[in-house]
Amino acid sequence: MAKGFNQTKELDASGLKFAIVVSRFNAELTQQLADDAFQCLEENGAKVPNIGIFYVPGAYEIPVVINELAKSEEYDALIALGVVVEGETPHAQMIGESTGIALLDIAREHGVPVINEIVGTRNWEQAVARCTRSRTSRGWYAAEAAIETANVLRKIKGSK
Repeated sequence: MAKGFNQTKELDASGLKFAIVVSRFNAELTQQLADDAFQCLEENGAKVPNIGIFYVPGAYEIPVVINELAKSEEYDALIALGVVVEGETPHAQMIGESTGIALLDIAREHGVPVINEIVGTRNWEQAVARCTRSRTSRGWYAAEAAIETANVLRKIKGSK
């Protein structure tokens, strides 16, 4: 069998530090994402003082704050939360693509998981469906992905 780690989720957040960066644009949905992410982290063992929450005006401002948090080397994983709904112009597509590329570049450059849950949808109903279902919302998923990825990186770094 190839060298690696097991295929089960490792959702033990104890001893890990997280930062959540939340867009205030579409706050009725982004706050729900943030609440779900925070609850998931806490339920899986993260201590409240080890969870930082930072608010920015919109999704476009998330990468610059995530970058500074990554540079600080204080956090085991970073979570980006926003909601972008298509309008009559290609603005939403531009935001989704550029923030996605920027967040991926930050993760690679700094070696810290950056979980991108800037939710992009075609309409408001889709956004509501993806953001307001508590344990199945994209906020909950983002927190689980942050915990799991941080644990994988911890094992990789510890095995060297």
